Amino acid sequence: MRKITTIHLLSPKKVQSFRPIREDEISRMISKIREASDENRAVNMSEMAVSLGINLICKIAFGKECSRRFDELLEEVQAVAVAFYMSDYFMAFGWVDKLTGMIGRLDSAVKKMDSFYQELIDEHLDRKRVKEVEEEDGDVLDVLIQLKMQHKIPSIDFGWDNIKAMLMDIFIAGAETSSSVIIWTMTALMKSPNIMEKLQNEIRSLIGKKGRVYEDDLPKLEYLRAVVNESMRLYPPGPLLVPRQTIERCTLEGYQIQPKTMVFVNAWAIARDPEYWENPDKFVPERFLNSVKGKDFEFLPFGAGRRMCPGMAMGLLNVELTLANLLYNFDWGLPIGVQVDDVDTTPSPGLAMQKKTPLLVVPKNYDV
Repeated sequence: MRKITTIHLLSPKKVQSFRPIREDEISRMISKIREASDENRAVNMSEMAVSLGINLICKIAFGKECSRRFDELLEEVQAVAVAFYMSDYFMAFGWVDKLTGMIGRLDSAVKKMDSFYQELIDEHLDRKRVKEVEEEDGDVLDVLIQLKMQHKIPSIDFGWDNIKAMLMDIFIAGAETSSSVIIWTMTALMKSPNIMEKLQNEIRSLIGKKGRVYEDDLPKLEYLRAVVNESMRLYPPGPLLVPRQTIERCTLEGYQIQPKTMVFVNAWAIARDPEYWENPDKFVPERFLNSVKGKDFEFLPFGAGRRMCPGMAMGLLNVELTLANLLYNFDWGLPIGVQVDDVDTTPSPGLAMQKKTPLLVVPKNYDV
């Protein structure tokens, strides 16, 4: 399944084919913020980042904008995914989950999501669409359907349930994590005006009067990448990474770990370990300039090794392009009466670490 994602869904060529979608969605967001700037009113950056992430993934995965119905379904799935289940800790007490209604709520959410994905599949199974859409031009669901219909995955029984599961993984991983990084980076920059000014100077001196930041400009913005890395170090989008399972018995720091043990990697704690990081709780992007950090195990926002996130390239592209355009087009301030120290950094529970309180900021058009 990972090979399918890497080769067919998120290859460098495929990621580039989504460029018009990225440019269009980011331009729409910038236009909305410009309206708020003209009216001198604050914008809810948390809401805008989440909306952008959802729209990007919907168009990339399904080829269409998501309805409010899907937003509500996603919220419900997220809620039941991180809820407390007695059977996770004491298997014999699984009846408690049924008694509290958690199993019924879980089944209901999954059935609704399954029905929604089936509707999307039925839309994409239109004979004319299947015939006309080429793999390099289609959305993610188009590609998955072609792989199934043309029997291009002979090594496994690649069925509709596999396709639905992959859509779920891509959507949750893509929408939640990208928006989380954007929100936390803007939060960190609002609390560090000097760093924001330095980053804006880098972006504006490179872009000049072009009016927008293009994807081709991103490799030249070294400080932007450092800022994003530092943001992911302090506020990793997936604090515990994806759970793993041991294959065989092993010994770790004197502890015997049995086969099939569920293992959680605390990326949040690793990235703030004073043994490896100087002033670990401070926002210092310069630590990622001319440094090998990011390739070592003290920094794992995307995991590591063979099982690291296959969507890393697309995720970083979405995040960096969005932030670059936000910081190029606008100067940013806090609402009247709100001080830098008032900006809250408390996270909310969930699969991805989102900011608990919305980030409200006041944009001011930058005169190019």
